[in-house]
Amino acid sequence: HTSRLIWQSFGPADRRTDDLWVDLNTLHKSQVQIHGILSNTHRQAARIALSFDFPFYGHHLRQIIVATGGFIFMGDITHRMLTATQYIAPLMANFDPSFSKNSTVRYSDNGNLFVVQWDKVRLKDREAEGPFTFQAALHRNGTIVFNYKDIPVPVARINSTEHPVKVGLSDAFMAFLPSVQPSDTKQRTIYEYHRVEIDTTKIANRSAFEFTPLPTCLQHTSCDLCLTSNLTTGCGWCNTLQRCSDGIDRHRQEWLDYNCPEEVRYIFHLHNREMSNLQTGPPNHKGITENTAIIAGVVAALVLLVALTLLAVYYINTHPTVAPPFYLMQRRTNNYWPSMKFRNQGCQSSYAEVELGGHEKEGFIEAEQCC
Repeated sequence: HTSRLIWQSFGPADRRTDDLWVDLNTLHKSQVQIHGILSNTHRQAARIALSFDFPFYGHHLRQIIVATGGFIFMGDITHRMLTATQYIAPLMANFDPSFSKNSTVRYSDNGNLFVVQWDKVRLKDREAEGPFTFQAALHRNGTIVFNYKDIPVPVARINSTEHPVKVGLSDAFMAFLPSVQPSDTKQRTIYEYHRVEIDTTKIANRSAFEFTPLPTCLQHTSCDLCLTSNLTTGCGWCNTLQRCSDGIDRHRQEWLDYNCPEEVRYIFHLHNREMSNLQTGPPNHKGITENTAIIAGVVAALVLLVALTLLAVYYINTHPTVAPPFYLMQRRTNNYWPSMKFRNQGCQSSYAEVELGGHEKEGFIEAEQCC
């Protein structure tokens, strides 16, 4: 699942670099907002509403969370470890906009393009090394651009001990682990299913990266398009949810809860049979007999799969210390998604979300209280 987007890099000598940069200074003051809180604080994040639906890995988002640390959190559920996954990070690092009055976090939204710029921000406890100015641009069609104007220190030299240093994109889905006791609430675990990491040696003054999303299964709104479109591969149609998916997106838990993998196999089989009948013409009596046998075999296989699934669920619920089959399956295939274990990251990268009034918001979801 690596072909979810394509990207290009542009250096100082490329004309495209100048075209991609959005000069907020040339816009009317009414078109540019200076975020008062983010511009005067350290390790904080604030929610911003977009004026358009932004497609991120096929999911249309209307709200984002901008952080002082040079990144945007794109998740639906906020927690203190915003740096772990589900981010758009032109340059995630330990920036402290509160150091100087000249350091600001500015943004603009014209209905087709949202731009956030970390302007003249400095690294915490390394302020003498100079100010960084860079931006992330989110286009209505899903294109994402990272622009860099001033990078006084090579990114490889930025310390990641107290704060993660990342450049790229990431998304994840949330799944539930079985509870130890029936009365306990289910534990949420975040599985990162896709990440793009940029070669930081290419980041310099007047450089840029452009990410273009590829079509996703989620964009298909009918079974026919889902199964026949040449734009996507690996898609399956779940009639119960009326959704097209490859099963690896933010809706994965619901996809499994409604037994969509079995539906997909059955619908895919019927579709292939219909296509075969169209090519071979009306079946003869022998064909009907063979078809009946095939259908009977498929039904028997489905019954067996359902029985095995129920047994597996029962086993997990009665053996809570055993890892879920989904996780074990990914390990066996050497293609599993790493789960986000927040307690292992310490408190260095924790973020607090603030409202415009400056108060910390409630409702964070934390795997473990560590501070």
